[in-house]
Amino acid sequence: MKNSSTLLGGLTVNKFLRDYWQKKPLLIRNAFPHFSGLLDPQQLISLACDPDAQARAVVNRRGKWELYQAPFEPEDFAGMEKIKWTVLLQGVNHYLPQGAELLKHFSFIPHARLDDLMVSYAPKGGGVGPHFDSYDVFLLQGMGHRRWQISTQADRTLIDGAPLRILKDFKVEQEWVLAPGDMLYLPPHCAHNGIAEDECMTYSIGFRTPSYQELAEQFLVHMQDRVCVQGMYADPDLKTQRHPSEIGADMLLQVEQAIARVRWNKRDIAGFLGCYLSEPKPHIFFDAPEKPLSPKRFAQAAHKQGVTLDLKTQMLCHDGTLFINGIAHSVDKETYRVLRGLADTRRIAVTPNLPPDVLDLLYQWYADGYIVPITSNEA
Repeated sequence: MKNSSTLLGGLTVNKFLRDYWQKKPLLIRNAFPHFSGLLDPQQLISLACDPDAQARAVVNRRGKWELYQAPFEPEDFAGMEKIKWTVLLQGVNHYLPQGAELLKHFSFIPHARLDDLMVSYAPKGGGVGPHFDSYDVFLLQGMGHRRWQISTQADRTLIDGAPLRILKDFKVEQEWVLAPGDMLYLPPHCAHNGIAEDECMTYSIGFRTPSYQELAEQFLVHMQDRVCVQGMYADPDLKTQRHPSEIGADMLLQVEQAIARVRWNKRDIAGFLGCYLSEPKPHIFFDAPEKPLSPKRFAQAAHKQGVTLDLKTQMLCHDGTLFINGIAHSVDKETYRVLRGLADTRRIAVTPNLPPDVLDLLYQWYADGYIVPITSNEA
């Protein structure tokens, strides 16, 4: 990981987590010395035109906001020299190995919290308006300069009819101009407004904060195929009712008692979190190798340089279970120890003395498109 004394402006990780994380903003000058970005504007626009891209374009035309969603064509971005606009591309770490490497600098935050790397481009004056987000974000400046205005205001009234969640009455409390390599951390619900001072690009490292409602709903979905309640409803002592349309008290009690037998424990919750938080987003697909190596040839290739997770793969682990792209694998202690290293760093060396179960599982993931052998260029 990058030296935290630079990354966090002289703070240790523990001090940052104690004093700033989810509490208050932090401006870090020169967090990434000599950083000017991973893409140029044209490369970003080309990626935004990928059919599978999660991209948006925001236009401010005479004070009116307009929102456009992918798919885009290159000509959609022509002739926009005289208006204020910006394009935002999610999941850049799924396209660029350098994007995945950038995220590794933030591994002091658990992978289970990581969302993705978003990159935005704007000419002078461009932005998405004052707003707030429900997640933690590090805003790293690439090329150019962006003015960030922030507010901890409680008023979150939005502009009626706007296609984006733009604050109606944004009161600036602090502002700074960020140059290449500067970074601003913002906790959830800190209102902010980024305005391009010149042609600029910003790299947003976002960390998800799912609502309890979302987690509860998805947990029940997760459990529906894992619940087993024996018996069937029966009413051998049924009595007539004055109103046949009413659900009777005896039926309510019997069903209440049956449903009360549904139980779950920490292992069920851990299994849910591992699968849910590693589940790829709906637009993400994995392709099996066109000409897959045989298990023997795969082992030989892996022994040379090791293996790495595919850029789109998400991998988590907990207490003997590995979760990769929403699928759980319960493994023995040695297999877990080895492959936890892959989950931690997204790559591992494959030595000849690895347990056979490790190689079998790696080959299965290779065949599914979840991992790839490292080539000499990547080593």
